[in-house]
Amino acid sequence: MSGNVGWSAKQGLPARAGSYVLVLYLARTARLQIGRLGRFDFLAGWYLYTGSARGPGGLAARVSRHLHGASTLHWHIDYLRRVASVEEVWWREGVERRECEWAQAIGGWPGAKVIAPRFGASDCGCATHLWWVAANPFDIGSITLGAR
Repeated sequence: MSGNVGWSAKQGLPARAGSYVLVLYLARTARLQIGRLGRFDFLAGWYLYTGSARGPGGLAARVSRHLHGASTLHWHIDYLRRVASVEEVWWREGVERRECEWAQAIGGWPGAKVIAPRFGASDCGCATHLWWVAANPFDIGSITLGAR
C-alpha cells in the first residue's frame, strides 16, 4: 500500500495524486438539478462523496476547488456543494484510484442510501460515488476506509 494517509479539517492536503472522501452535511432537504444527470430530492443529513485527484496540484488543488466552490458547474458535486457544507476530508495519497472501492464500502454501511444514481460515477460502473448515510460518519467512516 503506497502513499500517506490522512484526514483533515479541510486543510493541509498534499499537492500529489490521491483519492479522497468529502464528508458533507446538508441542513435541509433540497430538490436539485444535477446537470444532465437529472433532478433529485436530497434528504437532509450526512453525505459521503468519493473522488480522485490526478491533475496538477493533486489532492490540494482538487479538494480546494470543492471547498471554495467553482465559478462553473462542471462535476456533479459542484451542484450539491452550493447547498451542502464540507465538514471534513478523508484522503490517501497514491496513484491507485480508490474512489470506487471506497464508494462500494460506504454502500455497505447500515442505512446507506443512493439518492442520485450514477452521481460522480459517469466514468465507471459504480452505482454512485455519493451516499447519504443515516449515522454520523465520524463514528466509523475513516477507520472503515483505512483513512485514519
